[in-house]
Amino acid sequence: MADDKLSGNVKTAYDEFYKKHDEAWRMLGAKYKAQHIIEVCKGYTFDRVLEVGAGDGSILKILSEQNFAPEYHAVEISDSGVEYIRSRNIDKLVSVQVFDGYQLPFADDSFDLIILSHVLEHVEHERLLLRELKRVAKTCVIEVPRDYKTNVDDRIKHFLAYGHINMYTPTSLRYLLRTEGFKVERDLTSMIEPEVTRFNTYINQKKPKSLVTDLKITAEFGLKKAVGSLMGKKKQEQLANAYTVLCSKTTKQADIF
Repeated sequence: MADDKLSGNVKTAYDEFYKKHDEAWRMLGAKYKAQHIIEVCKGYTFDRVLEVGAGDGSILKILSEQNFAPEYHAVEISDSGVEYIRSRNIDKLVSVQVFDGYQLPFADDSFDLIILSHVLEHVEHERLLLRELKRVAKTCVIEVPRDYKTNVDDRIKHFLAYGHINMYTPTSLRYLLRTEGFKVERDLTSMIEPEVTRFNTYINQKKPKSLVTDLKITAEFGLKKAVGSLMGKKKQEQLANAYTVLCSKTTKQADIF
């Protein structure tokens, strides 16, 4: 079906992305995304791991360096992304290939774990992709940014500039996963680390370095962390910038039609 395929304009938008990306910025983001994956998977072992929407391979590179699993595979919609992943010579990376955004070129239950990190917010038909993940893997780690805020539609141009067409909260992601036949085994909320904020402020935005700005960044992070610790999980989810879940598949998705 045509609807199962990635729209041509989306494919075009990402084809050239990794030819002009900033590796230092992406590696910094990947550092914390990989930490979240390792943390939410603590106590579990996985032999064969597939990253769907692997980008430039930054997360897999870090996981490989951390000996997270003995075998890795990657699929990505962007030709430039696949080329870049191959150029990195990631240890224990067995295969890298382009896919159409929805149909994974693997048999049922081929993998112990699929990683879907900061991908779902870009996907036109999110339920179709989730069903394919469930077909191919026994377990999934999914991380999404917590973009949703009151009046988020007033900032639509900002989010579309990043390709974010779906908005999630921890509650809405759990609802989506449960109605698609996933069981949430473990979850994790996280905030943007001061190191990332400083890089974005001074390098990306080219603002002058300042001790006052440094102190403000550190203080705001510490205050939010303290408030979340004092007020519990609900407040932590409200303050979070990202939400990570480890989930397993149940029998089938809910009867939604």
